[in-house]
Amino acid sequence: MSKEVSFKNRDRFIQLGIAISALRKLKGMSQEKLAEKAGISRSLVSSIEAPGMANGFSLEVFFDIADALEVDPSDLINASMFPEQIAQRKK
Repeated sequence: MSKEVSFKNRDRFIQLGIAISALRKLKGMSQEKLAEKAGISRSLVSSIEAPGMANGFSLEVFFDIADALEVDPSDLINASMFPEQIAQRKK
């Protein structure tokens, strides 16, 4: 499920989880719907989005989440700064 995150990457994973949560909500999706579209479990989505928690996950999951949110993967990384602008872009 979740992979251990090194201390140096902890904040990055936390910011990414917050961005995923924000984009999901801006698009009106539940965790269940995102999980279904990404082909992952709802508990993994919950783990990734958990506030203040750094839960690692694979690049494959990252790409699947970006596709499910209909955003470019690079935009998903940038979404921690500008989630509203990213949510409005089309892939």
